[in-house]
Parts: sequence; structure tokens; C-alpha cells
Amino acid sequence: MGLFDRLSALLRSNINDLISRAENPEKMLNQLIVDMKTQLAKAKQQVASAIADEKKLQGDAETMKKQAEDWERRAMLAVQEGRDDMAKQALGRYNEQMQGAQQLHETWLKHKQETDALKLSLRQLNDKIEEAKRKKNILVARAKRAEAQQRIQETMSGMNDKSAFESFDRMAEKIEAIERKALAAAELQQEFQSDDLMDQFKKLEYKGTADQQLVELKAKMGLVAAPKETRALGAGGTKKPDVHDAELLENPDKP
Repeated sequence: MGLFDRLSALLRSNINDLISRAENPEKMLNQLIVDMKTQLAKAKQQVASAIADEKKLQGDAETMKKQAEDWERRAMLAVQEGRDDMAKQALGRYNEQMQGAQQLHETWLKHKQETDALKLSLRQLNDKIEEAKRKKNILVARAKRAEAQQRIQETMSGMNDKSAFESFDRMAEKIEAIERKALAAAELQQEFQSDDLMDQFKKLEYKGTADQQLVELKAKMGLVAAPKETRALGAGGTKKPDVHDAELLENPDKP
């Protein structure tokens, strides 16, 4: 498993763990960003080490090539001095160094390709983290909206529950029944406390007919002459004398 495969697996593990125990989406997203930055820092360190190794391979290949070139110059010097035996030995060293330099150069080229791929992946990872940071606020807003919608649905579900309203209605009916009983008890008490004889006389009291009341009202308004008699029943139901009769009773000699 490569570096970034391990990094991706670790990030997925952290994300799944956070999601499974997420209570606050904003905190979860912030923690994810922190974890991503931590993993990015570790990846940068590992990529930096790979680049350092690549530079060392490059340096070793160049050093060995220079050593081979030095042996080639020594072989040329030996030829100039007529020492072909030394020239052959120098050329043998030259060949060994050049072969080693070539192998190191090829190894360095392969390592450089891998290092370049690592650097590209590192840049892509950094870009994804920056994108995640930009999206975080949007995700937080969406999470808050979803939470608000959930609260609204829970509230609506509670409002649709008829049990509380039914209990309220039953209590109202119970109170009304108590009030009716209290009124009935008061009425019954009043019935026993009232003067039956006085109530009977009040019922017998003559109030006059509607026609008589209308004539009296018109007389009061000056529309008709005042009636000569006003009938009213007293205690014995006898005719009540009007004002004219009263004067005759008081002054019998008056014409």
C-alpha cells in the first residue's frame, strides 16, 4: 500500500468514526479539516524525505560519474607516460565507476518519477483540503437548516397529538358541570329562603294590559288626553279610585 493509499484509508476511517458519533455537524467538519491538515503535514514530511532520497541518488550518480572521469584522465596520463599497464588498470576502474554511475542514474530517474507523482498527489490533496474548507460553511448552513426542519416536524407532530387537547376539553366540561351544580344549589337555596306568600301577591298584582300602557305612554307624550281611569288591582282586587273620585270622597258638597 502506497503512501497516499494509507493516507486515504486513514482519512476514511476518521471520517466514518466522526460521522458515526457526530452530534454537532459544525464541530465534526472542523475536526475533519484539522485531521486533514494533520495528515497533510505528515504527507509533506514523507514526500520531503522521498525528495531528499531522490536528491541523494542524483548526487551519488553524479559523484560516481566524476570519479569515472577522473580514472579516465589517469588512464590518459599513463598513456602519455608510456605506462600502458597503468593505463589499462585505470580504464578498468573507469569502467567500473561508469557502470555504477549509470546504474545510480537509472535508479535516480525512477525515483524522480515516483517523487514527482508524490508531489502531484500532495498538491491535489492540498487542493482538496482547501476546497473542503470552502465547502465547510455551506455544509454547516445545510446542517443547521436540516436541524431546524427536524425541530419543526417534531413540533408539528406534537401539535397533531390530540390527547392533550382532549384532556383540556374534558377538564372544561368538568368545570362547567361543577358550575351548573353550584347554580342549581343556589337556586334551590333561594327557593327555600323566599317568601311564598309575597311571591303569590306579586303574581296577582295587576300590571295593566298592553293597550292601556300604550294609551298612558301617548298621554305622557301629549299625543292624547289623559285617561279618566287607571285600573289597578290592589290586595282585594277592588277598583282603585282615580283622582276625581278621591276629590268627591273628600268633598261631597262639591258640585
